[in-house]
Amino acid sequence: MQGKWQVLLLLLLLLTTGCRQDEELITVDVFAYQANYQGIQGGWFGKYVEDKFKIRLNIIAPNVSSGENLYQTRFASGNLGDIVMIGADHGQLEKAVKAGLLLDMTPYKDLMPHAMQYKAAIENIRVASNIAEGIYAIPSEVTAYPPTEPSEGVEPTYGPYLRWDLYAKIGYPKLETLESLLPVLKQMQEENPLTPTGEKTYGFSLFSDWDGDLMVLAKQPCCFYGYDEVGFVLSRADGTSDISAIADDSPYLRALRLYFEANQLGLLDPESRTQNWETVWRKYAEGRILFSPWPFLGQDAYNTEANLRAGRGFMLAPIEDMEILSHGAATTGTSYVVGIGSRAKDPERLARFIDWLYSPEGITLSSSQTGNYGGPEGLTWEMVDGRPQLTDFGRRALLQGDAVMPESWGGGSWKDGISQLNFKAVLEKEINPNTGYPYDFRHWEPYDASIPVYQSWQERMQAQSSMEYLRREGKLLIAPGTDYVIPAEPTTISQYRAVCKDVIVSYSWKMVFARDAQEFERLLREMREIVTASGFDEVLAYDLKIAKELNAARGQARAEH
Repeated sequence: MQGKWQVLLLLLLLLTTGCRQDEELITVDVFAYQANYQGIQGGWFGKYVEDKFKIRLNIIAPNVSSGENLYQTRFASGNLGDIVMIGADHGQLEKAVKAGLLLDMTPYKDLMPHAMQYKAAIENIRVASNIAEGIYAIPSEVTAYPPTEPSEGVEPTYGPYLRWDLYAKIGYPKLETLESLLPVLKQMQEENPLTPTGEKTYGFSLFSDWDGDLMVLAKQPCCFYGYDEVGFVLSRADGTSDISAIADDSPYLRALRLYFEANQLGLLDPESRTQNWETVWRKYAEGRILFSPWPFLGQDAYNTEANLRAGRGFMLAPIEDMEILSHGAATTGTSYVVGIGSRAKDPERLARFIDWLYSPEGITLSSSQTGNYGGPEGLTWEMVDGRPQLTDFGRRALLQGDAVMPESWGGGSWKDGISQLNFKAVLEKEINPNTGYPYDFRHWEPYDASIPVYQSWQERMQAQSSMEYLRREGKLLIAPGTDYVIPAEPTTISQYRAVCKDVIVSYSWKMVFARDAQEFERLLREMREIVTASGFDEVLAYDLKIAKELNAARGQARAEH
């Protein structure tokens, strides 16, 4: 009898020891290309992940530290991270898999029922990336919407957003072209030269964190006219124009000239060259900047409920000649993917975590500075009469800009605790199967016409939302969603590109802050001479080929739907 008890005690000891091992808190390195924060994920999201998975997320972000160099260094070391969020384009995913840096998640697929709903998207990214059988990556922003439907919901991804209250104060002057913004912003600045705390206001504030082949903030106005970058090419979404970014009539040079003129007029924040995304976000939140190229910067930072009800806020501006680029929905998701690093110590736990990111709960909790997924049910929102509705806490957190989290969520600030991964598993407008409504809380209730800014905008634009206005006026150019993945490029092209992009970005910043028009043109000539001698024409020819392949894929998607 005594022997049986000893066996039972031994089994109990083994079981409890195993449980303690399973529940041991581990720190997980997350290599996240699109994250704008580096370090340990703190706050309520960090606490929730720690409590649920016993995982502490340590985010490694090229956007914040060293850019592409950080990726190359970690690639060479043979360890990108435990969880890896990278792109599939340009052979990045293919190279990572073939170098043995990503784990085949096939043995863990039964632990990933939510992610495995998207088997077709997973298989497509595998085939398009030319990698062996297996589950190495799961695409982001998957959707059930057709490819000719905009991926956006209430607001476009890109657009000319300005302080509508100040625009109204100066009498809604006509905006015929992009360049019309300059005298209008100057009038707005004169109307409101200082913030309530005495800080000077500017029309534009730039940052360099996201610069790549081109200066990213000079690329954004190109999107107002249906163009997106394909390497050194600006390609219109309807396939009618593919142009070198540094050609005379390039929309990229048009944007550089816009910023140059803005600087001459005192409209450009002089700290633009040295600040990062976080600094710029704070300036928008403080009311120091009057124009935004994205709703997720101007509106999300400044349009708190307090500002809106006081009559202040960013809204889409009606530039007459704009035709804003909209990325069509893609059932196969985007080429930004998530996978597990081959050196991860507890892949089962990481597989469960990744699957959770694709679950309704994980999606709603993945609100971020650039995401509007609603937050935790029962805290920020609840079901009322069969539809989701923001709670009082939710209105404070999501509409007023911040709130103090309950102690059960770890306390602290709502906005300081949001997910820093900047990973969107599904489109924000995708339907939550648990509610029957989109995840994006902005779809739950239309613009509140009792808010002065919304009322003014709706009356002026005769529309309930930006997307309604753009679609009605034919000012939206949809690039159909496709399963096209940009292939790995030849080594020679990559070598030429590395030199040329550094020159183009460096000179772009110099041109924006040139002393006068003569210096601007001199710098432009210098830039062209240097890149021409550095293989630019060869890279441009390659990028034109890729742009035509992409446009062909879009044409096929358009024809099939």
